[in-house]
Amino acid sequence: MNGNGLSAAYGRVAVLMGGQSAEREVSLKSGRAVLDALLTRGIEAEAVDVDDDVLVRLAAGSYERAYIILHGRGGEDGVIQGALQRIGMPYTGSGVLGSALAMDKYRTKAVWRGVGIPTPESVLIVDEGDLDMAAALGFPLMVKPICEGSSIGMNKVENRTQLHRAWEQARVYDYLVLAERWIVGEEYTTSILQGEALPMIRLETPHLFYDYEAKYSADTTSYHCPCGLDAAQESDLQALCLKAFDAVGASGWGRVDLMLDEQRQPWLIEVNTVPGMTDHSLVPMAARVAGIEFDELVERVLATSLGRDGDE
Repeated sequence: MNGNGLSAAYGRVAVLMGGQSAEREVSLKSGRAVLDALLTRGIEAEAVDVDDDVLVRLAAGSYERAYIILHGRGGEDGVIQGALQRIGMPYTGSGVLGSALAMDKYRTKAVWRGVGIPTPESVLIVDEGDLDMAAALGFPLMVKPICEGSSIGMNKVENRTQLHRAWEQARVYDYLVLAERWIVGEEYTTSILQGEALPMIRLETPHLFYDYEAKYSADTTSYHCPCGLDAAQESDLQALCLKAFDAVGASGWGRVDLMLDEQRQPWLIEVNTVPGMTDHSLVPMAARVAGIEFDELVERVLATSLGRDGDE
């Protein structure tokens, strides 16, 4: 039984993991950690590796709610959220709109610009003819698929030749590609849990940027939490990240990434609505500094499913 005495209220929980996105392996690792934590808290939970028959399997398993720990397409983009909503099964994290919008980096930035949130200038590359507009932003640039996570398909480019090559690599993952002005400065992330911002983390890596290897396997990445900012500046940035999170309709839990340039100007980069929960992941690090151990964090994410369709 957990400390909040809510095990019975949660009922039987399906931990949705794996899936078919480019982030499948990370999702499986996150999912196993989440499952172990739920079981430790005395919550009845079972792993469900998501495939085309997942709704049939959920019905057959008599689950009462879903813990979504799917990263990338099919998990963070509103697809599984819409399917679960259709069958009346409560689930964790953001709803359909927040998930779909946050997954789309181009439209996230459009919303942010509309409400005055600073984000780097960018160009949407649909076909080769858009490369000239991207180059006009000035080099260096960051090139990325608009609907992938874990830095998959991302490249920093220094010239027109590299831009063309990076576009071709990125469109393997998504036919829509974003070219974004490169920000020189420090990288930070703010984890959000049940409407509150956790302590910020400053990231340092010898890689060109915080790429897939730096995220999940490199031992050379440094994580600073406390992040080194003074209390007032950190509080202001946390408030900005909460505003950015709310602006795209995200809810429950997630993470907002940002840069501070050399003039200490913040630039919001993206929102993650189902962040990683591996031993290299950022949300558990921030939670630990806030005094929230991993098992409690996992249950607090599960609690975001309460009050959705199917609950009293």
